[in-house]
Amino acid sequence: MKKILITGGPSTGKSTLVSELEYNGLHCFHEISRELTQKMRKKGFDQFFLKKPIDFSKELFKLRLKQYKLKIHSCKFVVYDRGPIDVIAYLNYKGIVIPGELLSKSKKIVYDYIFILRPWKEIYVNDSERYETFEECLIINKFIQTTYEKFNFNLIEIPKLSVPERVRFIKKIVGYE
Repeated sequence: MKKILITGGPSTGKSTLVSELEYNGLHCFHEISRELTQKMRKKGFDQFFLKKPIDFSKELFKLRLKQYKLKIHSCKFVVYDRGPIDVIAYLNYKGIVIPGELLSKSKKIVYDYIFILRPWKEIYVNDSERYETFEECLIINKFIQTTYEKFNFNLIEIPKLSVPERVRFIKKIVGYE
C-alpha cells in the first residue's frame, strides 16, 4: 500500500482535491480538524486551537495518527488530507513548544509521496473554522514545508491547475492508472 499525503496551508484546495481523488477511485482519509473544532464548539470552546493549543493539537495528532495507522489491505494507494506532522507545523507557527511524544511519534511516520499545495489567493476563503488571513496562510505554508523538510521528507509541489488537472498530475507521479 502506497501512502500519499496532501498538505499545504489553509484553503489551498486540499479537501477539494482529496474528494476528487476519491471520486477517481483512490481510498481517501478526509481532514478531521473541522470535525474536532465543531465538536469542541458544541462543548463551549469557540476556537479550541486558539484557547487550548496543546490540548487541541494532542487530540488532532491522535486522530490523524489513527488514520495513518489503519491498514487498508484492499487498496494499492491511500490518500491523507493532512497528516500528524501538520500539527507540529502549526505549533511551530504559533511558537509553542512541541510535546516530546508528538515529536517521537512523528519520527516513525513514513509516506511514499507528499504533495504540497501552495497558497492561491484566487481560491482562498475564510469561514468559521478557517480564521487565518491569506497572509497568515503564506506563513503557515512555509512552516509546513520547513517542518516536513526537518523530518527529511521531499515535498512535490502541485501546480496551480484545475482540479482535474491536479488529479492527473498526482496520478501520473504515483503511477495510478
